[in-house]
Amino acid sequence: MYRAVTRNIEVEVEPFYMEDRSDPDTGRYVWGYRITIENRSEEFVQLLTRYWHITDAEGRVEEVRGPGVVGEQPELNPGDSFQYTSGCPLSTPSGIMVGHYTMRNAQGDLFDIAVPAFSLDLPNTMRTVN
Repeated sequence: MYRAVTRNIEVEVEPFYMEDRSDPDTGRYVWGYRITIENRSEEFVQLLTRYWHITDAEGRVEEVRGPGVVGEQPELNPGDSFQYTSGCPLSTPSGIMVGHYTMRNAQGDLFDIAVPAFSLDLPNTMRTVN
């Protein structure tokens, strides 16, 4: 598990390899990730947009921006949480993702909350150094 807390809003990430959707012989590796956003603050917030910075094992970067997550812009009152699952394909057997969500509070103020960097690595593999 990976965690980050910004303005008392916690983002927890649990990545997992999706072997059934991957095909290493053709250079397709797919990971899922389960994200839980918990509003531990004293204010209402709404998730408006997402930003991802994805880097594969060869250093190639893809940036993804868009409204909401999985087609939703969840509203979180104090104490509420929201969980969703999504995925990320790569052409290499490992990579890393990091990002942020842009939130809005009841007063209309916009602010970003961090999504912690998390690694996408094949299970039961060890990297060797030559």
